[in-house]
Amino acid sequence: MLHFTTYLHETSTEWVTFIHGAGGSSSIWFRQIRDFRQHFNVLLVDLRGHGQSKKPIYDKIKQYSFDVIGDDVIEVLDHLNIGKTHFVGISLGTIIIREITERYPERTASMIMGGAIMKLNLRGRILMKLGTLLKSVIPYLLLYRFFAWIIMPRKTHRESRSLFIREAKKLYQNEFKRWFTLASEVNPLLSFFRIKDSGIPTLYIMGEEDYMFLPAISKLVQDHTSSTLHVIPDCGHVVNVEQPAVFNSQALHFLKKL
Repeated sequence: MLHFTTYLHETSTEWVTFIHGAGGSSSIWFRQIRDFRQHFNVLLVDLRGHGQSKKPIYDKIKQYSFDVIGDDVIEVLDHLNIGKTHFVGISLGTIIIREITERYPERTASMIMGGAIMKLNLRGRILMKLGTLLKSVIPYLLLYRFFAWIIMPRKTHRESRSLFIREAKKLYQNEFKRWFTLASEVNPLLSFFRIKDSGIPTLYIMGEEDYMFLPAISKLVQDHTSSTLHVIPDCGHVVNVEQPAVFNSQALHFLKKL
């Protein structure tokens, strides 16, 4: 089972489950815990191969799929007897949340998607193909640094870059390859998600400077009646780290309205 941490509220019966992105860990939510635990029960998980979820059993699996990753999270929910939860995700974690919701809509009360990935633009597709060619040739951390600079290029994104690179150092080379392969094959799934409205209340929180992913989300919310978008000025991809006060305020306001 994945490593998890819970923060229990004295009276609330509602849960908020946080899902980090590839190369990160549950530690990226350190600026959210205090605010969210004042209102909800909080669940943090480390996805397989990340943080403290490093078990030998994962080494026996050559290739990951989003349903396998999603079922890891469902296993934790079942273990804790959490029938339904609000999900909060960042970056690749938003894809995992959306995939879980597609298969288990009854488990999702709402979705808050930070720095959401719902389409790879031309530059993103080229980068993924380049990475696929190089992932077995150059050290994974060098490749990860390169991608971090492309996605978070500005000086104001430095803290986010440093945080994710620091967490990525804890990955194994083979683990990185599995996750990179998973991400490089995601386009058909994202196409489906863009077409189909989940029907679940969804808030997208995006940075104004998230040039790779914001355009697709702006278009998506026009077509999905269950979705709304909040754009944070002077902010890049990792919105919960760069602008935690705004992220927390918008997310909690959204949840309270529900």
